[in-house]
Amino acid sequence: MNAHPAYPAPAAAFSLSAPVRLWEDGFAADPHAYYAALRAQGPVGWAELAPGVPAYVVTDRRAALDLLHDSDTWSHDPRPWEATVAADSPILGMMRWRPNALFADGDAHVRYRRTLLDAFDLVEPHDLRERVHRAVDILVGRFGPAGSADLVTEFARPLMALVFNNLFGLPDSESGRLNDALGQMMEGGERAAQGEMEYGRYVLELIAAKSERRGDDLTSRLLDHPAGLTPEEVTWQVFLTLGAGHEPTANLVSNALSRILGNPAYYSTLTSGSRPVTDAVAEVLRYETPLSNYGIHFARQSLSFHGVWIQAAVPVVVSYGAIGHFAEHAYAGGHHPHDASHLSWSAGNHGCPVKQHTLLIATEAIERLTQWLPDLDPTTERGRLTWRPGPFHRSLTSLPVRFTPRTPDQPGERA
Repeated sequence: MNAHPAYPAPAAAFSLSAPVRLWEDGFAADPHAYYAALRAQGPVGWAELAPGVPAYVVTDRRAALDLLHDSDTWSHDPRPWEATVAADSPILGMMRWRPNALFADGDAHVRYRRTLLDAFDLVEPHDLRERVHRAVDILVGRFGPAGSADLVTEFARPLMALVFNNLFGLPDSESGRLNDALGQMMEGGERAAQGEMEYGRYVLELIAAKSERRGDDLTSRLLDHPAGLTPEEVTWQVFLTLGAGHEPTANLVSNALSRILGNPAYYSTLTSGSRPVTDAVAEVLRYETPLSNYGIHFARQSLSFHGVWIQAAVPVVVSYGAIGHFAEHAYAGGHHPHDASHLSWSAGNHGCPVKQHTLLIATEAIERLTQWLPDLDPTTERGRLTWRPGPFHRSLTSLPVRFTPRTPDQPGERA
């Protein structure tokens, strides 16, 4: 494989612009400046996802919808692109082909997606709510007596590891492995390959355990689904779904908490019940979406798209973050609290199949936490918070808070 393939020059719209480097630390610190640079190039910009790995980035909502709803022109199969990328590229963990719903087209995609929908349909809302409450109670029991915590490393991320680890059928003791491996893989840096390897080991051990002994869990349901997935196919379905569930949902919770706690007036309306937590979650999905650049497609053949010549075998990334950022500036104050015009759930045949489950997990986690700890007080101004590097996500490194020390066994402290 070639480390730095020679790509033809991009379209004329990019001729005066170097690729916008989404892998830089500066992107994590100030993504809006990078989105502005992409947007200045037109509906489709020219970027790098990693050093020497270029991509087209769609920053216009209309163009994104045209892309997401046209499965005849666009494919999700990255294998032609993979042949041009170095084997040690740090973004392969997020982009390499696997036989699962994300990277499949046509009948294969329908088959894989059906198994996921059927498995998650058996997760009753009340059961999922109880799992989230249990995980929150465990974590509050750990840090509540201290009177201070980091709501990223001690709450949002370990919470999702507990919830998804439980849903897929492994004991709580394995949740730390899931959390650490996915975090490394998602950042796309020097530790990405190690994170991918550790995550793969976790999933293989999960599949082996469930193959030997079924349980009331998503993995067992996939293994027993009438579609007859092979063990390898189940492995890659779980690989996809665990990662897609854990990382973005953890970021959704921490990003929403940072918005809530950074605005005392907002926080007071939420804790009093006059404003629902779903408002804060909806704001994050619109303007600070946790999976900011993904929805990766490849042109089946080179073509002109919204004024740009798109070359086959070069990734075309949907920038949900850029679309939301420019919507915030264009329509500031003019949206309904439950406006769903954002594209955080993607669209078309590959739209998120478990949107309602994700929303329930995020809102229940925040509500349960603020019931236990109603006087959460951030110790760092929101503008001074730092963000994890990586081209794909919007993810806080920490969210330090203080509060009145409390333990979950104290009576009368929770609704």
